[in-house]
Amino acid sequence: MVRGHTDELVARGSTEDNMRGRTPDQLPPKPPAAVMEALRRHIPWRELQALEAVFVLRTAAQQVDNAITEWMAGTAGSPARFQILMLLWAAERRGVAHKEIVTALGVTRATVSGLMAALERDGLLTSTVASDDRRNLLASLTRKGETIVEKAIETNRARLRAAFAVLSSDELKTLTMHLQRVRQGFSVSADSTERRDGSRDNKNRRVAPMKAFRSPD
Repeated sequence: MVRGHTDELVARGSTEDNMRGRTPDQLPPKPPAAVMEALRRHIPWRELQALEAVFVLRTAAQQVDNAITEWMAGTAGSPARFQILMLLWAAERRGVAHKEIVTALGVTRATVSGLMAALERDGLLTSTVASDDRRNLLASLTRKGETIVEKAIETNRARLRAAFAVLSSDELKTLTMHLQRVRQGFSVSADSTERRDGSRDNKNRRVAPMKAFRSPD
């Protein structure tokens, strides 16, 4: 679950409890019927399909985010805390520098420092000064931290199996491929388009008249 997410470690807020209790605003599954009807008169069917896909994708992403947050509440406490604990667990008792954690998760040093302090207060990790560089702090899991991580992994394996039970292995592979392509599509900047060969064109051309965007009868 460590993001490639992203994933995706988010800023923590003023307290650990703020992150733990975070509940995203509910998103509608699709635009209101009146809006959809108006859009059908002004944009091509292909673009209307894309809009509907965006709404499905956003609501699915919200539901996944809510579920993962709930899953972590009973073990690590939050997805952000779990990501840090997983990095330390994967190191197999090798001390991990705080700066390595900052780099791996792609967040600010202040965000990691706050989370690390909370995890240390909870007895899940310890930080010691590196023998070769006193400016470098090394973090390691405690026995309690290892137990928490292993419990979270085992519990969430069962939950993941249940969540994706409706999809075969081939379907999961295809879904992942399509989501990566969607992600790539949204990464294209607003002032340029990307050709199939990977090159880009600037959007300096004149906008076509509205009648050209009407969907076929």
